[in-house]
Amino acid sequence: MQGFLSEERRGAVLRNLRTDAGTMTRDYLSAAREVLQELVAMPDLIQRLPLERKAGCYSRNLLAGDENVSVWAIVWGEGSATSIHDHHCSCCFGVVSGTVTETWYRAIDANRAVQTEEQERKPGYVACMLPSGPNIHRMRNFGPGEAISIHIYGFDHEVHASSIETEYTAVSG
Repeated sequence: MQGFLSEERRGAVLRNLRTDAGTMTRDYLSAAREVLQELVAMPDLIQRLPLERKAGCYSRNLLAGDENVSVWAIVWGEGSATSIHDHHCSCCFGVVSGTVTETWYRAIDANRAVQTEEQERKPGYVACMLPSGPNIHRMRNFGPGEAISIHIYGFDHEVHASSIETEYTAVSG
């Protein structure tokens, strides 16, 4: 398993995520929230990691992962954005630095969605979502400068390329 965290820190993160068989969903989400709160409280550690950066784009950097869960640092270049999407797995994230704007949507059919809410997520913010959704959102960095967030997804990074299940096109409500 590759990742940017030390082997000891990777092991501790994965152990703390409680992904054993029989773990209750609320216990997993609580553990994910605790891990994120710990990581976002260490911006110096995260910012010192040799994370890939792409001007105007976002880049995903694997921090830790196993067959049940993957933990990523995402570096958001100024002006970068995800597609409007939902997830095939749990999605928890926390903001380490900068500001990430999260926009929520409501599907009106299989491929189109209307905006319902928009919030700025600042350092220290942590949230968790289950895949039972709908959890349709888009994340962007309007700047200034880059932003860094940590994401915990309930999928095996060696089996799935990403956590995205469906992408949507925004339409007027």
